[in-house]
Amino acid sequence: MSFAPLEVAIADALLPGLAVAFLAAVGVMLLLDRILVRLNVYRHVWYPALFRLAIFTLLFAAFGLMIY
Repeated sequence: MSFAPLEVAIADALLPGLAVAFLAAVGVMLLLDRILVRLNVYRHVWYPALFRLAIFTLLFAAFGLMIY
């Protein structure tokens, strides 16, 4: 069951559905990152950049699985 189209037409150019999932993951990640900074979660994380990458990867994979 897919929730989004496999291709999105923007100005007569077809973009893959994963591009939309990528942009959605970036938006959610920016919001989640601000929340985690305010809660001082990164103070307890060994390597914050790797933690951010892992969260983004999980979000992108989840949105990608919703498409396919």
